[in-house]
Amino acid sequence: MLFKIKLAGTIFSALVLQKLCFPYFWTDLLFLWKVVRYGVKLELFGLMSSVRTVLDRFMEQAQRIPDKPFVIYDGSVHTYREVDRRSNRLAHVFLRQLKLKKGDCVALLMSNEPDFLNVWFGLAKVGCSVAFLNTNIRSRSLLHCFSCCGARTLIVGSDLVDSLDDILLEDNIQVWTMRRHSEHSKVHTLLDRLDSAPDQPVPAELRATKSLRTPTLYIFTSGTTGLPKAAVITHLQSLKAAAGFWAFGGTEDDVVYIPLPLYHSAASLIGIGGTIELGATCVLKKKFSASQFWNDCRQHDVTIFQYIGELCRYLCNQPKTEMDQDHKVRMGVGNGLRQDVWREFLSRFGNIKMCEVYGSTEGNLCFMNHIGKIGTVGRSNLFYRLLFKYDLVKYDMIKDEVVKDHQGFCQRVNRGETGLLLSKVSSISPFFGYAGSKQLTEKKLMRNVFVKGDAYFNTGDLMAEDQEGFICFRDRVGDTFRWKGENVATTEVTETLGLVDFIQEVNVFGVEVPGHEGRAGMAALIVRPGLTFDGKKLFEHSVRDLPAYARPIFIRLQEVMEMTSTFKQQKFQLVQSGFNPSTISDPLYVLDYRQKSYVPLTEQLYQSIVSGEHKL
Repeated sequence: MLFKIKLAGTIFSALVLQKLCFPYFWTDLLFLWKVVRYGVKLELFGLMSSVRTVLDRFMEQAQRIPDKPFVIYDGSVHTYREVDRRSNRLAHVFLRQLKLKKGDCVALLMSNEPDFLNVWFGLAKVGCSVAFLNTNIRSRSLLHCFSCCGARTLIVGSDLVDSLDDILLEDNIQVWTMRRHSEHSKVHTLLDRLDSAPDQPVPAELRATKSLRTPTLYIFTSGTTGLPKAAVITHLQSLKAAAGFWAFGGTEDDVVYIPLPLYHSAASLIGIGGTIELGATCVLKKKFSASQFWNDCRQHDVTIFQYIGELCRYLCNQPKTEMDQDHKVRMGVGNGLRQDVWREFLSRFGNIKMCEVYGSTEGNLCFMNHIGKIGTVGRSNLFYRLLFKYDLVKYDMIKDEVVKDHQGFCQRVNRGETGLLLSKVSSISPFFGYAGSKQLTEKKLMRNVFVKGDAYFNTGDLMAEDQEGFICFRDRVGDTFRWKGENVATTEVTETLGLVDFIQEVNVFGVEVPGHEGRAGMAALIVRPGLTFDGKKLFEHSVRDLPAYARPIFIRLQEVMEMTSTFKQQKFQLVQSGFNPSTISDPLYVLDYRQKSYVPLTEQLYQSIVSGEHKL
């Protein structure tokens, strides 16, 4: 009896100690076990040569729950069976009329709509890889996207046909649209051919693949090269992303709200892929609307929504109503949610579990904040580190380079310190790189980091890990920053502005604006001798050649461009200086759409921007 009492006391003491010293032990263990089980299942499929893709999973769901709503769009409901059959008809058209064959790459330029999915699945059914094009990009970038992924066919949405550049239509690329009729002689219509196509499946061997590492998609991401880079998305990456909702506790009874663009990996891989994996229903929005968001959620009984940090801030900025907590939303999945917005969002809209996910489209590392701790992008622990090798290394922001020891190796930071996040490339965490350029792929890697011969993926993100293992995002380094939910490549903006006749030199960077997520674009310019700054000309050039999110909001005129010791343009001091005219002696200008020009940034205008009265 005494022994039992002592044993019970020991167990109780151990449990109390565990709760005090390791409060997340069991939660971490169960979550990681769930994720690892899924990963092992994928590897076993590969070893048994029975590779099961996201498309295969969709077709299984179409057989299992044919009449269940798969996509709700603009008031119309599309069941699993209906999407399956329409994509079958498109697959027949692709084979017979477009003469596509297994292994071809086809570019897709479409807004959020059900036919985005129908075309995507139809192409996958005939064995084609698909390149998702950003609907904001212009002719030069568009042609570059074609060349790097090898596409010779473009399928464009009916609402985007009129925006096609003549340069694209003359570049020996066959263009097809989902319109019934086309006014362009070089743009062919799919709908007329679709009516007579059968809805029976095409041969299964067309979509079959023997390896999880076979590319299935190309998703374009901005980087230091200037032009978009085609990140290679394999079946393995697609399947991992599709498990996101499930890992966070999603079920087939959930209704997922997707207001993000499908050409991004968050909406397509996590959103659509996750809906398919669960056998759930998604509400697809053509474009995010803060004023319609909660009405949509109430109307369709939404339980999970996807977000970026900017989206949640827009919702918090909406006028308060008595209906703010009248909804069934229980979970949000996304990234970039600032601490202050996070707290305000929960306080106003109720107890919604916000699940932050960290990871780039092409990256080989993912953090998931399954605990829901405010202000953190993910969680690490002993179990995670055993499987996924990553490190935070010292980084010199002023010199814009990693700090190395006397042997030339990187130095790890201490717990709580900020460092550059690197992820080791291995068979468990492969890096598939970019299409069309081994040089771009190699540039994203750092070699001989800690020992000779090792290789790490450079995320370009400064992070910190606290004593409990929570990961916090600090900043971006290098030549990219984020604005309006998009990555801005400073090199692309620099090259574009450099074509303006009065500009001699350009240095593009991002500056923080109070109340806004990410950083607003700012360009430091040197005007050519004998010429003068022309705000209207620069405005016209920026609007014509750059997507809205990449256009510099602020301009700073300088006489001399500072350089680092390694002859790089100095950005750190410029970023720190911001755009305050009372502390900066250089002339400053701001983008003004009403006047269609860059106008002088006055103290009064600065204050209206900082207070939020002047919308950027």
